[in-house]
Amino acid sequence: MSSTIYNHRSLQPTGAPPQPPTNIVAHSAARLQESIEIIRQEFESLSQEASVARAQRDDLDSNVTSQVNEVNIIRQSLYELESQHAKIRQQYEEELARLRSELHAARQAIPPGGIQQPAPGMGPGPIQSNLPIPPQQMGSDRAPNSSSYVDPYYGRDKDRERSDRDRERDRDRERDRERDSRDLKRIKSERPKSDRDGRDYYSAGSSSKPPPTSGPYVGDVPPSASASTPSSALAPGTFPEDGGQTEEYRKEGSDWLAQYSSKASKRLLDVQLVHTLNHESVVCCVRFSADGKYLATGCNRTAQIYDTKTGSKVCILADDAASKTGDLYIRSVCFSPDGRYLATGAEDKQIRIWDISKKKIRTFFKGHQQEIYSLDFSRDGRLIVSGSGDRTARIWDMQTNECKILTINEPEQVDAGVTSVAISPDGRLVAAGSLDTVVRIWDVATGQLIERLNGHRDSVYSVAFTPDGKGLVSGSLDKSLKHWDVGPLLRNPVKSMSYVRDISRGETNANQGGEKGSQCTMNFVGHKDYVLSVAVSHDGKWVVSGSKDRCVQFWDARSAQMQVTLQGHKNSVISVDLSPSGNYLATGSGDWQARICT
Repeated sequence: MSSTIYNHRSLQPTGAPPQPPTNIVAHSAARLQESIEIIRQEFESLSQEASVARAQRDDLDSNVTSQVNEVNIIRQSLYELESQHAKIRQQYEEELARLRSELHAARQAIPPGGIQQPAPGMGPGPIQSNLPIPPQQMGSDRAPNSSSYVDPYYGRDKDRERSDRDRERDRDRERDRERDSRDLKRIKSERPKSDRDGRDYYSAGSSSKPPPTSGPYVGDVPPSASASTPSSALAPGTFPEDGGQTEEYRKEGSDWLAQYSSKASKRLLDVQLVHTLNHESVVCCVRFSADGKYLATGCNRTAQIYDTKTGSKVCILADDAASKTGDLYIRSVCFSPDGRYLATGAEDKQIRIWDISKKKIRTFFKGHQQEIYSLDFSRDGRLIVSGSGDRTARIWDMQTNECKILTINEPEQVDAGVTSVAISPDGRLVAAGSLDTVVRIWDVATGQLIERLNGHRDSVYSVAFTPDGKGLVSGSLDKSLKHWDVGPLLRNPVKSMSYVRDISRGETNANQGGEKGSQCTMNFVGHKDYVLSVAVSHDGKWVVSGSKDRCVQFWDARSAQMQVTLQGHKNSVISVDLSPSGNYLATGSGDWQARICT
C-alpha cells in the first residue's frame, strides 16, 4: 500500500524580490536636491552679509582713525593757540606795566598846581608830546587832568574792559589783515628817480624836505609787522599828530577830525560828516551818480546804491550766477550819465552793465584777461572805458557792444597793468595810470597812443581829468599827486606814438613830463603813505586824495597847497569821489565803511 504521509508539495523556483514603484524614488531624489539648493543659497546669503559687515567694520575703523587724527590736530592747534595767547598776553602785560610806570612817574613830576598849559604858539607841553596816549584816551586828543584821572586798569571792571578791548583789537586786526591783502592791487619796489621838473609844494604840517627818492619798500605785510610806519602806528580811532593846532583850526566829531591850514580854508571848506555806511567787507570803490542823488559802492560780491541825502540803501546788485568759490570783489563802479545803468568791474574779468530799475544785468562785456580795476563812462553815455591788470585799456560801445583795445607795448618784464582810467570831458582822450609809473593817453577815435607822462617814482593808482579837460591829476604809490597840462594834445593834432623805451626808467630823456609837450605843472606832497585815489571837484577848484595813511586831503587845485586833512577812517582810504552836482564827498575804506561828507 502506498502511504501519503510523506507526500510533499514540490518546491517552486524562487525569483527577485519585489521592487518599489519608480515614481517614489524620483520624488525623493528631487526633494534631496531641493534641500541642498536651499542650504547653498542660505550659505551664499550669509556670506554676502558677512562681507557687508566686514566692509562696514572697515569703514567705521577708517572713520574712527580719521576722527582721532582730526582730534589730535585740533588738540595740537589748541596747544599752539594757547601758547601764542600766553606770549601775547605776557607782552601786553609788560607793555601795560611800562605804561603804568611812565604814567606814575609823570604824575609825580607834575607840580601841585596841576598841568600848566603851554603859552600860545609854543606847541604842546612836554607831557602831552612825550607820553604815549593811554588806551582809554584813544580817539581823543586831550590828556586827562591829573586831579581827576583814574587808572582804568584797577578796579572791579578791569577784566571786562580788557576783554572788550581785546575783542575790538582782534576785530580791527582782522579787518586790517584783509585790507592789506586787497587794498593794493600790487605793490612794487620804489624806483630811484629824481624829480627834475615841476614845482614841489609841501603842506604846512609836512616835513620841510621831500620824501626820499629811493629805497626799498615792503608791501603786503600784516599790520603787526609794519607797526613802525606812521600809518600803521595809529591805533583805530586815534588821529595823527596835529602839530599843535589850536581849536580854531580844527573841527571834530565823535569819530572824525578835520584839520585846516588856515581860517580861510575853514570858512571855504566847512567839512561835516553826514552818513557812515557800514558794509560786510572792504569797500573797494565809491562813485556818485551824475545828478549827485545816489552813491554806488563796491565790495565783496555786491554793488550797493545809497540815497545821498538820507543815507538809506535803495538797491543791492548781486550776480547770483557768479561762482560761489572764493571772493569776488567789485573793484570799480560807474553810473551811466542818465542814471539808468551801473557798470561794475570785478575780479572775474567781466564787466556787468546793470539795469538799476530792474536789478538785472543788461550786458556782459568780456575780453579782459585779468582783474578789472577801473571804469569810466563818456559824457554822452555811448562809450565805457575799462582798465585791467592785463596791460590793456578797452573802449566798449554801449550800443553795438564793439570793443577797441588800447594796448601797452612794453617788454614782458615790465609790469604795466592798468590801475585807473578816465575819459576826458569832451570824449576825445582816454588816460590810464599803470604799475610801471607811467600815465598814458590815447586818442579815442583812433585808439592810438599819443602821449606818455613820466615823473612818478612808483606805480600810478589813480587818474582824473579836470572839468575843462586841459588838466590831468594823477596819484601814486610814491605818496604824491601830480598835475599835468595836457592842453597841447587838444590844441595841436598829435600823431600816434611808435614804441620807444620808457622815459620813466631814464633811458631817453632827462626831463619830467610828456613826450609830446605835456608838462607836469604841480606836485602835491603831504601824504605819509601811498596815494590810492584822486578826484577833482566839478568847478575845478579842489583836488581830493585818499591814502593808505587813512587820511583824506583837500588841495587847492591852483596852488597845490593842502587846505584840509580829514581823518576818521580806521584803515586805508581806497576810493574817493566828489559829487558832480553838489558839495558831497564820498570815501570808501578798508575798515568796511563808506562815508559821505559835506
